[in-house]
Amino acid sequence: MHPPDPDPALRRAVRAVALLNLGYFGIEASVALAIGSVALVADSVDFLEDAAINLLILAGLGWRPAARARLGAAMAGILLVPGLAALWTAWDKLGAFVAPAPVPLTLTGLGALAVNLACALILARHRGGSGSLTRAAFLSARNDAFANVAIVAAGLATAATASPWPDLAVGLGIAALNADAAREIWQAAAAERRAARAAGP
Repeated sequence: MHPPDPDPALRRAVRAVALLNLGYFGIEASVALAIGSVALVADSVDFLEDAAINLLILAGLGWRPAARARLGAAMAGILLVPGLAALWTAWDKLGAFVAPAPVPLTLTGLGALAVNLACALILARHRGGSGSLTRAAFLSARNDAFANVAIVAAGLATAATASPWPDLAVGLGIAALNADAAREIWQAAAAERRAARAAGP
C-alpha cells in the first residue's frame, strides 16, 4: 500500500522555491565571478544546492517514511557542498588578496536576502510536513537569509575599509552555517528512520 499523495499546496510551494533558487543562482554566480567575492561564490553555489534539494523533495514527497529518511540523509551531504566551495574559493583568494567591489556585493546580497525570505515564507507553514525533507528545505532557506544579512554587512564593511577580510570571513561563515544545517537534517532523518523501523513494514 502506497502512502497518500501529499498536499498539492506543498508540491506547488516546493516547485516555486526550486525555480526561485535556480533563477537567482545564475545572477549571483555571475556577479561573484565578476568581482571575485568568496561570500557570493559560496552563496551562489548554495542557491544551486537549494534548487537541487527542492527538486529532490518534489520527487520524494510521495515516498514511504523509510525512503524519505534515506533521501533526507543524502541531502545532509548535499548541504556540505556550498561549504566546500567556499573553502576552495577562500584558499584561492589568499593568493590574490584583493577586496571585491562593495556596491555589487551589497546589492547582490540584498537581492539574495529578498529571494530567501520569500522562500522561507513560502515553506514556513509546511516545515513540519514530510519529515526531514521539508525540514531540509525550510532550514536551508532560513539559514540562507541569515547568510545574506551577513553578506550585506560585509559589503558595507568592505566599502568602509577596502579590506578583503569581511568578504572572506562571511564566506567561511556560510560554510559553517551549512555544516550545522547538515547536522540538523541528518538528525531529523535518523529520527525518521527510527520511527519507520518502529512502525514496521
